[in-house]
Amino acid sequence: MQRKKLDDLEWLEFDLLSEIPRLKHAVYLRQGGVSKAPYDSLNTGYSVGDDLSDVRQNVDKIKSHLKKENSNWTNLVYGKANHQKAIAFVNDQSPEEVADFDGLITASPGTTLMMKHADCQVAIFYDTKNHVIANIHSGWRGSVVNIYKEAVESMKLAFGSNPAEILVCISPSLGPEEAEFIHFRTEIPEEYWSFQVRPTYFDFWSISEYQLQGSGILPHHIEVARQSTYSNSYDFFSHRRDKVTGRHATCVTLS
Repeated sequence: MQRKKLDDLEWLEFDLLSEIPRLKHAVYLRQGGVSKAPYDSLNTGYSVGDDLSDVRQNVDKIKSHLKKENSNWTNLVYGKANHQKAIAFVNDQSPEEVADFDGLITASPGTTLMMKHADCQVAIFYDTKNHVIANIHSGWRGSVVNIYKEAVESMKLAFGSNPAEILVCISPSLGPEEAEFIHFRTEIPEEYWSFQVRPTYFDFWSISEYQLQGSGILPHHIEVARQSTYSNSYDFFSHRRDKVTGRHATCVTLS
């Protein structure tokens, strides 16, 4: 991944997507906002206990950055996740918040898809042929119901997407050394038990690669950040580490 900075905002970009001229994306890091501890500072989560005016200022800073990066920018839509596998199709007429959806898909240029996260994965999907994007939130519950497969199937059904032509990039998230599930026998399907790095600790980065490849995504079309949100408190919010904390924004926009 590549680290970028403009003024006081810092973000990460995926190598796999960074050279695509009609696509802009960013995994925003936690610095550069106005929220106070324990939400310091670029918190985008409205429902975590932070001052709502501070959150709005943070989101507005991100919008300003998006406008600079995208000459045809029109609007931002974010999904309010519920840790299931519902995916919404949105466009330039959609409201800013789409509740109870863990994924968003659009073919509308200028529309930014935002998902918010702390420890959970957010995956950007890009259909290189049909110029369609998806932004998918997946915590461990999303992995259990295989929301990534749902995203691929939704893109196939709506746009005729060929999985072999889809790129997928997965954000920093909870690493294998911190992803402990002591009740895994009742929480995690047996199909994934082999992904334990040691007893009760699971490598969800590899589980995601396994699921994506099982859905037809080519191995060299997958980029996993493999950066642990838990182990880097300067850059990343982590719910498992801090309990009360902020939420990152990962955004993707078609130009």
